[in-house]
Amino acid sequence: MKEKMSAKKTGLSYVLVTPARNESQYIELTILSVLSQTHLPLRWVIVDDGSQDLTGEIVREYARSHEWIVPVSLPAERKRSFAGKVSAFYAGYELVRGLNFEVIGNLDADISFEEDFLEYLLDRFSEDDKLGVAGTPFVEDGYSSTQNSFEGETHVPGGCQLFRRRCFEDIGGYIPVKGGGIDWIAVTTARMKGWGTRSFRERQFHHHRSLGTGETNRVSAVFSYGMKDYFLGGHPLWEVFRVAYRSTQKPYLMEGMLLMGGYVWAWMSRVQRPVSPELMAFHRGEQIDKLRKLAGLVFRGCGIDKFKLAARSEKGVGDD
Repeated sequence: MKEKMSAKKTGLSYVLVTPARNESQYIELTILSVLSQTHLPLRWVIVDDGSQDLTGEIVREYARSHEWIVPVSLPAERKRSFAGKVSAFYAGYELVRGLNFEVIGNLDADISFEEDFLEYLLDRFSEDDKLGVAGTPFVEDGYSSTQNSFEGETHVPGGCQLFRRRCFEDIGGYIPVKGGGIDWIAVTTARMKGWGTRSFRERQFHHHRSLGTGETNRVSAVFSYGMKDYFLGGHPLWEVFRVAYRSTQKPYLMEGMLLMGGYVWAWMSRVQRPVSPELMAFHRGEQIDKLRKLAGLVFRGCGIDKFKLAARSEKGVGDD
């Protein structure tokens, strides 16, 4: 069967990199989604990050019939970590750095999306020269990052992040942070440097693994989000507001308490913050601005439904 024409000939040229660890249950869904795209990438490097399942074999099987898919295997003794994910990403990025492309995409290995998904995002870059990072909201079974999260349109979820190449180089790419937040740091740094960042709600991708539970459970994941809010420099007042909002979501109270517990534990432990003072000040400034807007809605007597809708449109630290 003749393959679709690549984005190099039909629009903005782009490449993809996917770090994958023990994703044999879902990675074929991701591969089939990319194969179905109306615009194909110049190259897609899938990095098997020390998997102990069939991830590497599945990738190599598809690479045999699609020369633009490049498999890379890292040592099996590597441990799973956020910093390790960055090193896996760069193991793939080194293989595309010399190509002539305009957009670089980082895809998780447990997502799926419609066939015009990447074309849609590439078109957004074509329309706006100042757009630096683009993506969409996501859904899981029983969860929507649009309806159930405290994220907003300027936050781009880490499961699928597309960067204009000039933006990616301007921010210094991904920074390895053991405790996580690498996706959030990249997107927020882009805004601090004057780039636009946008999660376009006209599209969405499906995330097949519960967020943050790659090798842990949901309770530990939510507690770690609270820790992450602290060490990424989140303002305490914002955290109180976020906890209150999260407590109104199922399973009610429990996840809000876990979030606050993680934040307080990190504060009492004086967890070292990996962000620069400049990024922390920028982040807190954005949070306080959003709180002022939300407070204005309350004082103007808006209904609770409108208030919740506004809260969901504001930006919080991403749970990626």
